[in-house]
Amino acid sequence: MSVEIDITHGFDGLTLRVEAEVKGGLTAVFGPSGAGKTTVLNIVAGLFRPDAGRVCVNGRVLVDTGAGVFLPPAKRRVAVVFQEARLFPHLSVERNLLYGA
Repeated sequence: MSVEIDITHGFDGLTLRVEAEVKGGLTAVFGPSGAGKTTVLNIVAGLFRPDAGRVCVNGRVLVDTGAGVFLPPAKRRVAVVFQEARLFPHLSVERNLLYGA
């Protein structure tokens, strides 16, 4: 798997700038609170639009603000599993992930 991220997004008093290329395997995003981890994941998943930039997964353009491309989340084939409970607290992580199937 290949993921290319080149995004910029402004917040009050802060500009998030991420340029990264990830190839293969499992990837973790980590850093201090407020560093922009969730924002980056939300942009890749299509839950948030950046001010400017481009995101590609396996050569497929998911976001390209210059070209006006913003693929909706349901068409991305990308998933984010959040730390806190988002679906059913009575189910295991595995059963929550398999629920949609």
